[in-house]
Amino acid sequence: MVDGLPSHSIEGRTSSMVGLTRQRSNLLQGTLDMLILRTLLYGPAHGHQIGKHIQRTTNDFLQMQHGSLYPALHRLEKRGWVVSKWETAPDRNREFKYYRLTEKGKKQLVVEESQWKQMAEAVASVMWPTAEES
Repeated sequence: MVDGLPSHSIEGRTSSMVGLTRQRSNLLQGTLDMLILRTLLYGPAHGHQIGKHIQRTTNDFLQMQHGSLYPALHRLEKRGWVVSKWETAPDRNREFKYYRLTEKGKKQLVVEESQWKQMAEAVASVMWPTAEES
């Protein structure tokens, strides 16, 4: 058992549901982080705007839940990839927490995009092999 869950041996290696869940979680977190950083390239935005932008640009395929979006924003802020500041919205008489991309965040976005492209190409080569690969 690993972390209280049964382990499964596959060809002499031990794998666990927990390890797979962590990998999936890291992939999803990394993807969300990348989408947020990319969105902030266009300029400062508050959380609701970020979520709506991602939803709109993916034709409603990705819908940001508060339970995912705001922890991600806090994580990015902790890493120094974004900074935030409470400001009054130009069109409303209400304050919102606006997030801005930092230089460190811009550099991280380049890394995230490169890793994403490599992963997408690897998956594509398995899913749709070229004639010489099959």
